[in-house]
Order: sequence, then C-alpha cells, then structure tokens
Amino acid sequence: MLKKITSPKIFKNIFSHIQDKTKLKLIKYHKSFQKLINVKIINYRILSGKYIEYDENGKGKLYDAINNKILFEGEFLKGKKWNGMIKQYYDNGNLQNEIEYLNGEIRKEGKIKYYDRNGKLVYEGGYLNGKKHGKGKEYNKFELVEFEGEYIDGEKNGKGKEYYNDGSIKFEGEYLNGQRWNGKGKEYNSENYLIFEGEYLNGRWNGDGKEYYLNGNIEFEGEYLNGYRHGKGKEYDYNGNIEFEGEYLNGCRFYRKRKEYDSNNNLIFEGEYLGAKRWNGKGKEYDREANIEFEGEYLNGEKWNGKIKKYNSKNELIFEGEYLYGYKYKGKEYHNGILEYEGEYLYNKKWNGTGYDKNHNIIYELINGNGKVKEYNIENDLIYEGEYLNGKKWNGKEKNIIIIL
Repeated sequence: MLKKITSPKIFKNIFSHIQDKTKLKLIKYHKSFQKLINVKIINYRILSGKYIEYDENGKGKLYDAINNKILFEGEFLKGKKWNGMIKQYYDNGNLQNEIEYLNGEIRKEGKIKYYDRNGKLVYEGGYLNGKKHGKGKEYNKFELVEFEGEYIDGEKNGKGKEYYNDGSIKFEGEYLNGQRWNGKGKEYNSENYLIFEGEYLNGRWNGDGKEYYLNGNIEFEGEYLNGYRHGKGKEYDYNGNIEFEGEYLNGCRFYRKRKEYDSNNNLIFEGEYLGAKRWNGKGKEYDREANIEFEGEYLNGEKWNGKIKKYNSKNELIFEGEYLYGYKYKGKEYHNGILEYEGEYLYNKKWNGTGYDKNHNIIYELINGNGKVKEYNIENDLIYEGEYLNGKKWNGKEKNIIIIL
C-alpha cells in the first residue's frame, strides 16, 4: 500500500488539484519533491516572481507567479529560451505570438502567428527582421482572412487577394508598398459580383480597364487616370448596347470626338462636341437605318457647312444637299420619293433652281427667288400656283384640299 501511495503518478494526480500559487510555495525549494511529481522549476526570482517550469525534453513555460500568468512557452536550454516555435503572451495572459527561436534569439527569418490583446489571430505567415515578409495572411475581427498574398519589408508587395468580412473576395491582383499597383487586378462588390478589372497605380484605377453591371455586362471600357475615366472610352447600357464612344476628362464625358448610338445600337452621330452640344468641328449624323443624314461641320451646336439628308416620319427622303453657314445652300427636295425641286437656296429659301411635277416635267424656274411656281403637298395635290418674289409667295392662288375617308 505504501508503494502505491508514494507512487509519483499518484502524487502528481493529487498535486494537480492544488492551486498554482500554493503549488509554487510547496515545491520551489524542494527539488526532491519536484522530481517526485515530475515537475521542474528553475530560475525562480523572488522579486519579480518569475519562474520556469519545464519537462525532461527541454520544453517549458515561463510564468509570472505574482499575477499567476504565463509569459512564454517553448524550448529552454539552461534556463534560456532556445530553439523552435515558441509562444509569447500579453500581460493579460492571452497569446501574443507564435514565433521561431534559434540559439536563444528570435530568428531573423521564419514564420510567425500574431494575435491581438483579446487573443484573436491577426497575422500568420513569413517574416524577416521582425517584419512581414514572404507569403502571409491577415485576419479581420471575425478571424476570417482579410488579405492573403506576398509581403516585402512589412508591406504588401506582389500578388494578393483582399476579402470582405463575410469571407467573399474583394480584390485580386498586384501590390506595391501596400497599395494596388502595376498590373491587372479584379475588384468585386460585397455580393461577389465582378465590378472592375484592369490596371492599377498608386492604389487607384490607372490605364486600361472595364467596369461591369451586376448582370455581368460591360458598363464601361477604356482608359482611367487616378481612379477616374480619362481618355478614350465606351459606355454601354444594362443590356450591352453601346451608348457612347469618345473621350473623358476626370470622370466626365469630354465632349470632343465621340460617337452616339440609339437604343437599337445604331450609330446616330460621330463628331466633335463642346459642352453638351454637337459643336465646333466635323461630324456625321445617321438615320435609323444607319444612313448618313448629315456630314459636315458644326458651329455653336448647329449644322454649319456640309452635306445633309433629311427624312420624314415615314423615313422617306425629303431633302438632300449642302449647308453653308447653317443654311441650305444647294440641294434637292422630294415628295413621295419624286424630285420636286433642284437648285440653290438663300437662307433656306428656294432661290435659283427648277421645280418639277410628278412626271419630272419642269413646272417653274426661279431666278434670284423670283418666278412662276406650282407647289404640291405630300399627296402630290396642287396646293399653290402663282409667283414668287424674293423666295416668297407673291401673286397666286392656294387650294385647300379636303380628304374624304
């Protein structure tokens, strides 16, 4: 019975129920008793209350006996921190880090886990000279990965990924000195939809890139500067139809050279803008069938010089010719596809030219806005017969046509 009672195993089980402070008082000066219960305590310091408890393999723990808190856990040699992964603790007893030691010193390069004062993991990965280095991961307050990638001298450098608090991806691409940098990257919203892919510089969109709608269609593609659309670009509607093609300045459409499209993706204008108007410079306007309606120059938002075509609501050609200084200069007028007038204009008035009937017979000639004329409506009914003076009706008769349905 005595042997069983004095068995180290039994003593150790009994001793395990004694409070740490009492345990320390019992064994700190009793080496034989320490050996009996297989506990070793060394380097007990009366003033600081610090001591080391270690086992036969050299692994041990450094305690603060006064506050009854662990300070360090790892391998010891002759009472000193030595080799391998060790654990260090905050003064509140929570784990501070797990780091590699070599010959009693923190290794210049190795792996580390770092925790905040509440014991939550903040970082794990490589380090060099006490700084993040190599591959690593940062964690948010929920202990989910916030960033994973490469580090140099404590900063994000190289390829990496950022994540939202729910663990969904926020960004993937390249970094330089902690910022999204050169090279292409992808950015996602909190619902994991791709919203941008392209090039970054100084943490902002710079260079070529694309923005996306939530349905995956492109919203914009073109050039960026400091996070803004800047340079050449194209805009699309939600269904993928192009709306605008031209130049941008600091995020806004720069109304110089550009193209406009209708809802059916038909080109309706290309040319130069100033402000919000088709302005000074050359341009083209197109009809719904992509036929050119106007090609020439604009001034102060008005058609100025150049060739032009006009159509009615039935998409029938009613005028083709030239503009000069914003007015009709030369051209042809049509009714129901039949040539009605051909000649020159003065401030949009028929001036020097010839009028025709539906059989292409000459029915009048104007010289300097003067002459005998016949005019017809869209149904080719005669509505005026008489004379013109200075491009205006002068002496003649108008006929009212009543259409009976």
